Amino acid sequence: MRMTFRWYGEDNDSVTLEQIKQIPGVEGLVWALHDRVAGEVWPLEDVLAVKEKADAHGFHLDVVESINVHEDIKLGLPSRDAYIENYKESIRNVAKVGAKVICYNFMPVFDWTRTDLFKEMEDGSTALFYEKSKVDSMDPQELIKQTTGSAFTMPGWEPERLKDIERSLEAYKGMSEEELWNNLQYFLEQVLPVAEQHDMKLAIHPDDPPWSVFGLPRIITSEANVERLLSLSDSPSHNITLCSGSLGANPENDIPRIIRRFHDRIPFAHIRNVKIYENGDFIETSHRSKDGSIDIADVVRAYHENGFTGYVRPDHGRHIWNEDCRPGYGLYDRALGIMHLWGLWDAYDRVEKGGC
Repeated sequence: MRMTFRWYGEDNDSVTLEQIKQIPGVEGLVWALHDRVAGEVWPLEDVLAVKEKADAHGFHLDVVESINVHEDIKLGLPSRDAYIENYKESIRNVAKVGAKVICYNFMPVFDWTRTDLFKEMEDGSTALFYEKSKVDSMDPQELIKQTTGSAFTMPGWEPERLKDIERSLEAYKGMSEEELWNNLQYFLEQVLPVAEQHDMKLAIHPDDPPWSVFGLPRIITSEANVERLLSLSDSPSHNITLCSGSLGANPENDIPRIIRRFHDRIPFAHIRNVKIYENGDFIETSHRSKDGSIDIADVVRAYHENGFTGYVRPDHGRHIWNEDCRPGYGLYDRALGIMHLWGLWDAYDRVEKGGC
């Protein structure tokens, strides 16, 4: 298990590289060019500038999250080929700084979806919260107003992507899941050969939450769909980013089972917990198993027993100790999460070696 930490850059993150350096076992940054609009080529000079900052603190840049996929590719429009060529060029440029995994997603219009960025919990901390009935009945424009009040731009919710939301939603009207599957396969057929040339893995992130929102099709939602996804290509560059919190928001998804079944196709893992309520709501919690609905101890055990050597990062954390930070991406709770994951991993190491 190789520990990483997601970082949004000096101008768009409350967490500094000096602080990340003090978290035990963190060796790399999960990074992106967050000022680049989906569909643009990532310029090599900008990529090299991130590497210079990472090198100064001894971090690698093995994992990129995300080179966003342009909506025209997901929609299957004639213009998609030009955007796919740009994507290929970005792959080539990040390869030049040692990138080995690109985490991406294929969710139409919206990335992850929540109704409250700072829902207060019983202990006084706050966390990302999803209220199912509100999403089911809310106008998307209203949701945008309620969940973009952060001082930081948030991936998947950048102003550039949301400025013409009505037209984007209209473009997807009537699109079936099968059409979206076809468009994903077309994209993969074009970009996987380039990833293979650079010994790089493209690892799709599951849909968050793993069901349709606002009538939009979503396809990376279940164990059966993960199986279908991976069957699209036997390329060594075709993989999945296993996010325990995204797939785990649906209690029918057995995350440890999915890990044990597909562990050899998971180069990158997001590990976090969520508490699921009977009405379909869910909230982010600490990484501890008893605090949520996902058995994080068994999640880590599933990776450990299969000799996982891929990259891991703690995912969304709570906002604790009055930290002023990007929603879900503060320093304190993610650092606690890392230490919990290391504690589990070290314990399984001792058991494996015959220790008590």
